[in-house]
Amino acid sequence: MYEDAPYEDLTYEEQGHVGVITLRRPEARNALTFRSYAELEDAVRTTTARCLVITGADPAFCSGDDVKVVMGGGEKPPDMSSLARTPRLTPAAEALLHTDVPVVAAVNGAAVGWGMELSLMADFRVASEKAKFGELFVLRGLVSDAPGLGRLAQLVGREKAAELLMTGEVIDAAEALRIGLVGRVVPHDELLPAALGLAQRIAANPPLAVQAIKRGLRQALDPDWNEVGVYVSSTLAELFQTEDHREGVRSFLEKRVPEFKGR
Repeated sequence: MYEDAPYEDLTYEEQGHVGVITLRRPEARNALTFRSYAELEDAVRTTTARCLVITGADPAFCSGDDVKVVMGGGEKPPDMSSLARTPRLTPAAEALLHTDVPVVAAVNGAAVGWGMELSLMADFRVASEKAKFGELFVLRGLVSDAPGLGRLAQLVGREKAAELLMTGEVIDAAEALRIGLVGRVVPHDELLPAALGLAQRIAANPPLAVQAIKRGLRQALDPDWNEVGVYVSSTLAELFQTEDHREGVRSFLEKRVPEFKGR
């Protein structure tokens, strides 16, 4: 954990052998800033817990990037020069995709954009009846992060994954359960107890065996995340420069239908 100060955009606490990460920007529906990403990465990398639960402060799980901070509000392209020079998996995604600590996502509300990516990086998804899921990147003229390309189809099949990625459709918890995106849906006030109960069952088992199982699943089923990350970051470096991206952001902020030009 940060040595000099506690986290500002999230909290981390341990309950026995279970670590709980809670995104805490409720006024922005837990939208992510550069600081949020850095704190999330740090919490995952430094945990000593045997299992992690990630959730958000109500009313949302995570609404993705803060478009005013991360995407410049659509007025000008964000500075992607470092990713263009050195394409790579983003640090927070790298930490989550390569950790051997099991992760349970307790999805308490909207999980859209990178919020849906965050849920996909978990090993288990427990959803509140209020949860919603959406890969909104295409509506901002962008491609999803690595988990949307490398893990979504494992859960819901290639055709449904393509539909969610290419339309930006938002689905509710019942549909997410029906298509296999989440493992279970529970009443909202039972969400955290259900997620903690699952995490505690996992944490009670021999940690070295649990970690070996997670590594084996990654080796057997996952793509080369670094390779996918290079594709995503180099592609984003190009797409962030397009007029369609800026129109996607502006139309979202102005609450109007976008007019994409293909340039």
